[in-house]
Amino acid sequence: MKITDVKAVYPSRRNKGTGAWQEYYWQIVVRVETDAGVTGYGYGGGGEPGKLIVNGHLRDALVGRSIGSVDEIRRVWDHLYYKSLPYGRGGITIMALSGIDLALWDLLGKAEGRPVYDLIGGLKKGRIRAYATGGDLSRVRDLGYTAVKRSHKWQSAADYDSAVAQAARCREMFGRDALLMFDCYMSWDAAVALRMREALDEYAPYWFEDLVTPDHLNELAELRPRLAPVLLAGGEHDFAHHAFAAIARAGALDLWQPDITWCGGITAGLRIVDLARSHGVPVCPHRGGEIWGLHLIAATDCMDLAETHPDRWSGGEDAVLLDEPVVSEGSIAPTDRPGFGVTPRPEYA
Repeated sequence: MKITDVKAVYPSRRNKGTGAWQEYYWQIVVRVETDAGVTGYGYGGGGEPGKLIVNGHLRDALVGRSIGSVDEIRRVWDHLYYKSLPYGRGGITIMALSGIDLALWDLLGKAEGRPVYDLIGGLKKGRIRAYATGGDLSRVRDLGYTAVKRSHKWQSAADYDSAVAQAARCREMFGRDALLMFDCYMSWDAAVALRMREALDEYAPYWFEDLVTPDHLNELAELRPRLAPVLLAGGEHDFAHHAFAAIARAGALDLWQPDITWCGGITAGLRIVDLARSHGVPVCPHRGGEIWGLHLIAATDCMDLAETHPDRWSGGEDAVLLDEPVVSEGSIAPTDRPGFGVTPRPEYA
């Protein structure tokens, strides 16, 4: 198959007003067409700038290339990375490249009549344990979750007590055997983390996520042994295997969380998993319960744990994809449909 066209659209976010970066640079839908009449879809990031990168430079570098194997997808990834390197290497450019890469995996899966997890190497996990980020705890419990993550950005000393209250409530509702995690979203520091570790000890948190910014690798490496057995998790704001190689060299994290729609797609995700394996580090993709990360988890030695946001399944006008898998009895699984098994709503296709 030869690629005949590449196009990205940006289903801009509604309900603006928080000032968060996601209001401006959220997910893009990428479509790749071929002379064989097969079309692939992927999800990337970067909002309007990401769309412009895909529809401009990356499209021109891609049209006319052949796609008929996983190796050719890898070669395309390297080609686009090299072409965009002077202005890319991370951030919005790699987020945009992620959408192209995922569309190519979807394309190849459809052409061969195989799900993406089969292209990766075959199904290694059936149903995958899901964890809930956010959402009403009563609803989360009713959906059968046995793992929950709560957001806890640092603002004042009162946040020690509120963290304890959150942990106590989660243990009361889900029991001692449930996994309990905290997302710090780059707002804690070493002093806060150590005091939180002590305050939350009886509630046995599994990990602290995104403790500080990705630029603080040495600080994270120094803090890791002092927080044990709580794991230091992170990586959603790191790009491609090159960034994770730096994390590995620093020994900065106990657990890696690449976002497959931002870090470079399945191609980069597989390289990150290989790197993690060589360093004995577990991988649990950020938003791994979304279809793009779910296929990677199902087909590799990623952890048997997928992040989900239960509020996404309430439907409504913000939904972009059709036929996404949802959690049932606390677990989730990809379908066996060709490619990723989902399509965008007609207005985004």
